[in-house]
Amino acid sequence: MKLKYIVIAALLLSTSSCQNVIDIPAQGVLSEDQINTFEDADALVIAAYSQLGNDHYNYPFSLWPYGNVRSDDAYKGGRDPNDIANYHFLENFQNIQTNNSAFDVLWYRIYIGIRRVNSAMAALKTFDPNNHPTLNTRLGEMYFLRGYWYLKLKTLFKYVPYIDDELPANEYENKTNRELTDQALWDKIASDFQMAIELLPATQTEVGRANQIAAYAYYAKTRLYQAYVQDEENQVVSIDDSLLEEVLSATQQVLNSSYGLAPDYADNFLSQSYENGVESIFAVQFSTDDGVGTAGRTDKGYYITAPQGLGCCDFQKISHNLVNAFKTSSGLPDFENFNTELADFQSNSFDPRLDHTVSRPGIPFKYDASEIVTEGWSRTPSIYGYFNSLKENVSPNCSCYKIDGAFRGNSKNRIEMRFADVLLMRAEALIELSRQDEALTLINQVRARAAASTGRLKSPDGSPAALYEAAQYMPGANIVWNQENARKALRFERRLEFAMENMRFFDLVRWGVAEETINAYYERERIRRPNIYNEETVFTAGRDEYLPIPQAQINFSKGVYTQNTGYE
Repeated sequence: MKLKYIVIAALLLSTSSCQNVIDIPAQGVLSEDQINTFEDADALVIAAYSQLGNDHYNYPFSLWPYGNVRSDDAYKGGRDPNDIANYHFLENFQNIQTNNSAFDVLWYRIYIGIRRVNSAMAALKTFDPNNHPTLNTRLGEMYFLRGYWYLKLKTLFKYVPYIDDELPANEYENKTNRELTDQALWDKIASDFQMAIELLPATQTEVGRANQIAAYAYYAKTRLYQAYVQDEENQVVSIDDSLLEEVLSATQQVLNSSYGLAPDYADNFLSQSYENGVESIFAVQFSTDDGVGTAGRTDKGYYITAPQGLGCCDFQKISHNLVNAFKTSSGLPDFENFNTELADFQSNSFDPRLDHTVSRPGIPFKYDASEIVTEGWSRTPSIYGYFNSLKENVSPNCSCYKIDGAFRGNSKNRIEMRFADVLLMRAEALIELSRQDEALTLINQVRARAAASTGRLKSPDGSPAALYEAAQYMPGANIVWNQENARKALRFERRLEFAMENMRFFDLVRWGVAEETINAYYERERIRRPNIYNEETVFTAGRDEYLPIPQAQINFSKGVYTQNTGYE
């Protein structure tokens, strides 16, 4: 059975009131004092889950403008730099203003998710677990979702107010975003996942609900980020070995579970029978034909990233830098010189993950031989080139594909945590603990799966779409496996494995290499893409690692919130 959270209007808690008007109770809305039964409280749990899919391309919870466009993986795309200019400011770090409406609405919408979680938790805690066998499980799910939302906020804004279910709503505006230190805020997020681990079962009968293994995975992710200790200037000043040991402990629990790598890399990015597969530890569930609007509860956060050849709107165009990263030499990436020359699809060899990630002219779109990509599928190639993002999109021949006015949506799940991520988080912790020999096998598992994922990658005539090579690392034969090279291999592997899955920028900040990586990227891109990047395009360390606290939120707090470094 799949968890359903498509109908939400009747499940929402009222958080506002009007005075001097006729007092007619709102229809289909619950207030806190109307929660009389456990079923009512359980309905609030569904409302909390529903916020996961309540995003929009103006505030995508996938964070594609913040994780991809802000990095060296993607250009904003669209018509030109003025088309949703808020996202253009992210790709060149110019005109990043505290009153940027995109930042404010994202902050606000995430806190709606937290508000729903806290409301559900407060209601659940009024009942006796001895009388309601599922109560502790539902509480565990809410602890998980609260940690999930705060982890997003933390990586976006660094310092945020931590609001839990014990704080009355009328006191929210008095909560400062600097009550907790950087490390203490990480601890709070980790504690939510710890509570989820204690309360959740290892498996759930309804697909889509968080389970204990997902909590372990997110606990590991939280501790991994926390381990790279930053100063007030956002610079990594040390790595905490004890936290890395926590990562190892938590990831081992995931490795001991029934989750694993999907046999084909493509399986993670296909819909219907492939959804919620062996690699999907936690995913947001979407649907069609469910009575919600004209297109159903589809993933509106990605509505504008379909190629123009499908209708609209050609955002999130893949950079040539990322395409170059997939080139191989004797099956291995070239860590240092991959970007010196443009990829040549006739003469270069490539990691197979290229054509699971990148939609390029001459190749079937999403493995569909009836849909061959052409250069005409790109909206403004003179600015953004011809490469489209593939993973979040589907073939228009899929029943999951829906036209919603000008937009092209689909109901494919959005995987938020994959087993491959757990493998590479564990490998990263091992490398930083100088145990790189133990990390080798984990990285090679991911590379072996990539090498085996060529079955769907065909040209229109049925021949391989490129020359594919993905070798494993063999110390003494094709690499000197010391800590330095292992670190390079791990970081490059994360880029290839999770390309366009909205992680790249946050990885660079965690490692403390955002400034050097992104400014080196700009040096070459000023020549390739002068309409996007100019001499004033620069990443400023100590500021650009995080977004500014939205000015509207500072105003709401009556000045209680403190602005982030570099935006004062």
